[in-house]
Amino acid sequence: MALAKRRIKIEFDDGEGGKYRINIEGNISRDKVLKIIDIAEMIEGKNVGSSQITLSKDTTFGRVYTLIEKKFALGSFTSTDILEAYEDEYNTPIRLSIISTYLQRLTEKGLLTRNKTNLGWVYRKAQLNLQR
Repeated sequence: MALAKRRIKIEFDDGEGGKYRINIEGNISRDKVLKIIDIAEMIEGKNVGSSQITLSKDTTFGRVYTLIEKKFALGSFTSTDILEAYEDEYNTPIRLSIISTYLQRLTEKGLLTRNKTNLGWVYRKAQLNLQR
């Protein structure tokens, strides 16, 4: 059985006029993408969340972030909410552990905030300060 070719595109700027574009094709793992985002953060010298990142909708990570932007931009949500929205939107199953990992990484990058409740973590899209 042949695997579908995966593609991801990451774009960001360094805040000093430098613009960067990374295109990746082929066998792309989650760890590889997260390492590239870490490199982008080092180049920028701050949280990647304050720059514009475009993630391909062809990847699971990109799809999760797109769902947050589309369905949960103003409210709070849990990993289970994202799991249900993902399976409804893309008509494909996904493990809760994958969703939780992506939400944790988005939190580390400053794109989400999270609070611990008695029932687990509740996430919210971070309010980025765009003024300089």
